[in-house]
Amino acid sequence: MRARLPIFLAALWWSSLSVIGFVAVPLVFMRIPQRMLAGYMAAGLFEAQTWISIACCALLLVISRRKHSQTIEQWAQSALVFVILGMLLAFVLQFGVAPRVIAYHGVKLWHNLATALYLGQWLCASAVLWQVTKPQRA
Repeated sequence: MRARLPIFLAALWWSSLSVIGFVAVPLVFMRIPQRMLAGYMAAGLFEAQTWISIACCALLLVISRRKHSQTIEQWAQSALVFVILGMLLAFVLQFGVAPRVIAYHGVKLWHNLATALYLGQWLCASAVLWQVTKPQRA
């Protein structure tokens, strides 16, 4: 089970970002004609996704080192930088940029910055998923 847990967490992180960002939120804006209402619903989905990201990243950090071990797991040697960066992007997006997207509705700067941070987080999750699923060396 310990060998599969990083794969599960990375897959959950990546798939939650993919489904929320590339499927659910676009559908919300397609189905709800009132832009303001759709924006608030999207913000709620993005907030829930942020907590999924933070939980997955925190658990990946915890399991990256075996108990009482001086070395980190093999998968973590190349993936931890992306885990930490992804978690940082999630925090900045949720607590730094998202409130400005909502407060300054219609200002493209904040929306574009939020999109860039979300895409960066998705790329980090992709890199982690790639690292944890590659064959382990002996």
